[in-house]
Amino acid sequence: MRFLLPLLAALSLAVTSAPTRAQEDEIVANLAGGRVVIYVARDAIIFGAIDHPLEAKSVPPRVAELGSSHIGIFFGASEWQVPAQPKPIRLDRDIPDVRPIGTPGYRAPDTSEADLETIGVNFLEKLRPLVSQLHHKIDLKPDEPLVEIVLIGYGPRDYGPEVWLVDYGAEQESVSATSDFWQTHILRARFTQLYPPEKHQPKTIVEMRFPANLQDIPLTGLIQQNDPRIAQLRSSDARFAKVVEQIERGQANKSVSQDAADFLRAALPVLAGDAHFIEGMMGEAGGFEWIVPPEEPVDKQQRAQDKDRPPDAPTLRRKPNP
Repeated sequence: MRFLLPLLAALSLAVTSAPTRAQEDEIVANLAGGRVVIYVARDAIIFGAIDHPLEAKSVPPRVAELGSSHIGIFFGASEWQVPAQPKPIRLDRDIPDVRPIGTPGYRAPDTSEADLETIGVNFLEKLRPLVSQLHHKIDLKPDEPLVEIVLIGYGPRDYGPEVWLVDYGAEQESVSATSDFWQTHILRARFTQLYPPEKHQPKTIVEMRFPANLQDIPLTGLIQQNDPRIAQLRSSDARFAKVVEQIERGQANKSVSQDAADFLRAALPVLAGDAHFIEGMMGEAGGFEWIVPPEEPVDKQQRAQDKDRPPDAPTLRRKPNP
């Protein structure tokens, strides 16, 4: 994805060069890159996210609750540093409560459901004032997202598990005679449904990566190649053998959720190598639990916000050891 480095270079000018009038309010975007592996099992959705830093100041893939029935994993320009503010603005924080609007139920093909539209508009409004401060030229093709959210959850009216890719592109226009000052506009969200598959199509693991040209072999590819590391896992536990067999048959949705979670926990180090990764599970009845929590510390502001949460409210925060 060729826009990434030019984007970072352009944004860095606000910090590394003498400020001009066009650069005084320039904003810096910190990008998140990596991979997501999603296993839709019998009564839960298990996901793993692997960090793939794109530059020195990259941030890891982060997770946020989006309403009571979905979570989002954030890639691309998910953190923004405004020069006048001491702390960066993170898209995974201060997420407005998302509720379905209108009558529940899915729309015609190629359109997104009402609650997904609400999520899309909420983030569009959050991104608009940030992206409008980008005044350097960025190399971004029409189909390349500036921000990407992997949306995981359960649809309304017993629709069942679903996975969506929510992409935000951007467009620019030159507003100066010397073409060194650009006006940047964020575009409306583009929704792509990744799960469930079409009827009679196999139900297997869903994998996504950002940028899309990462060369890592997906987990399903390693299984198909009978990779020795995966073969060893398969033979080490009868539960894992059954999980792999169900993946190969296109019946991953029939796997016992805990078995699928344990298998993914064992497979993620094979996929990640030395990279950091996280793993979580979302139940069909709601609620979320970390299997491998993120390593990021919780700041004082977040601790204060957590004090106001009901004790039984679901949270994506790592729970302290007793």
